[in-house]
Amino acid sequence: MNMPSTTEIVNKLKHIDLSVNEDPNIDQGERALSVVAGTYLLFKGMGNIIKHPILGLIGTAAAGLLLYRGTTGFCPVYKKLGKDTTDPQAINITERITVNAPRKAVNDFWRDLSNLPKFMKHLKTVETLTNEESHWVANTPGNLIGLSWNAEITREEEGYYIGWQSIEGSMVDNAGKVEFRDALNGTDTELLVEINYFPPAGSVGRGLASLFNGVFENMIREDIQNFKQYVEQADFRSFAGLTDTR
Repeated sequence: MNMPSTTEIVNKLKHIDLSVNEDPNIDQGERALSVVAGTYLLFKGMGNIIKHPILGLIGTAAAGLLLYRGTTGFCPVYKKLGKDTTDPQAINITERITVNAPRKAVNDFWRDLSNLPKFMKHLKTVETLTNEESHWVANTPGNLIGLSWNAEITREEEGYYIGWQSIEGSMVDNAGKVEFRDALNGTDTELLVEINYFPPAGSVGRGLASLFNGVFENMIREDIQNFKQYVEQADFRSFAGLTDTR
């Protein structure tokens, strides 16, 4: 196998477009890794430049590209592939649970959205503004970012279904729905819960990207499961008018 000559490598490098007239398409974590890897390859390539000039040039060229994408946040290859890791991915959660309480009581509790923070740790408060609108404040990991939005009820079937979503222009797009069904035993309630979060595009969205990762997603999943324990507590049973005979 013939190795390319130094002249050929240099000519190829001359034709690489390193313009920075592009929006960033690499997230902060990937940029940091690119800088670290580029620095390592740069020192390794410089060390080989005398004994192995071809390998040295290849290494330093790769290092330059990694440092470029790390410092500018732009990757020409990602652009050609249509890939953009600065756009945070949506959190889409679907959980099915069964709770020891009648359907109407469970539905009434969820319909008063201000009750949600009682068992959902990722929510600090939900304030009822009107019969359809509410103001939500989230407990973000480490409380590093203040996150709040207004939402409205979008669909409702009394006793069976509640759907909501954040209003247009909110800091974060949030939507959810809950379906309520009588369990086969005739006393419990089955819930199908779907909750979605999606940060907005642009600089604000990139700033929130680190929030919408596995940590926040796991918090929400645990919150939904927590409702099974919450319905056994005195607060819910008092709300539902249930007498604990156990």
